[in-house]
Amino acid sequence: MNATRQLAGIGFGLTAYAMWGFFPLFFRQLAHVSPMDVLSNRAVWACLLVGLLLTLRRQWGKVAAVFGQSRQLLMLTIAAFLIGSNWLVFLWAVANQQVVASSLGYFLTPLVNVLLGLVVLKERLNRLEWVSVALALAAMTNEIVSLGSLPWVSLVLAVTFGTYGLVRKQLPVDAVSGLWLETLAMLPVCGLYAFWQAQAGHPVFTGHDLRTTGLLISAGALTALPLMAFAAATQRLDLATVGMLMYINPTLQFVTAVWLFGEPMQSARLLSFGLIWLGLLVFSWSAWGKYRQPR
Repeated sequence: MNATRQLAGIGFGLTAYAMWGFFPLFFRQLAHVSPMDVLSNRAVWACLLVGLLLTLRRQWGKVAAVFGQSRQLLMLTIAAFLIGSNWLVFLWAVANQQVVASSLGYFLTPLVNVLLGLVVLKERLNRLEWVSVALALAAMTNEIVSLGSLPWVSLVLAVTFGTYGLVRKQLPVDAVSGLWLETLAMLPVCGLYAFWQAQAGHPVFTGHDLRTTGLLISAGALTALPLMAFAAATQRLDLATVGMLMYINPTLQFVTAVWLFGEPMQSARLLSFGLIWLGLLVFSWSAWGKYRQPR
């Protein structure tokens, strides 16, 4: 039974990370829609679909319990701002042929988590973790020198997703209820944006052709499905295995960007990726060593 449970966990993990990894292929089909329009539709449809799921599973009691906790509501609002910002920058990157930069950002996320643990949680880093952080900083320095500007897409994606993970880790709210509350918190901003655009004669939620409307509705479902699969994986697997699977997402994004979208891959940026991959190898070795230590 334990082996079956672990195999199921790996299956759920592969499903979640593969879906996230192929997001650029899906959202490239919506490149003709502005990123903020896509984000607004994504938030609305995700909120509706997850609400339907909560109804079918009779789990509204969990949501009601959160409404009685002001600190949890505040933290979820912060989480909504972080993940909403992450989605928006990712959508902009896909629409503007910056998927290589996007994948670099998600490769950086585990190392950002290490830094957040150091700064926010006052965790101590071992020697290998310091080496991995130094390699990440070297990669970012190389990006700044070679590109002549700050790699803001990569940095924003890494920092927002890493910080979002830190916030959600400290909240005792399940994935489905948390996602519904996060998308709910996005709706006032999306509503104000839609009202502002309507004043300029641009409808955000209507006026699309049938194919585009179908894709926008599907975006809501695709927001919820991998998150639920991820939650199922974390319930069945140890953190070390989940951490190893995590690299599937940016790897698929990188392959998609270079081999399918034909985005240029300069030698200087290849050096940045090499430094990040080396840092991740060192970090993974350290994480595996911690996991194998007898408790």
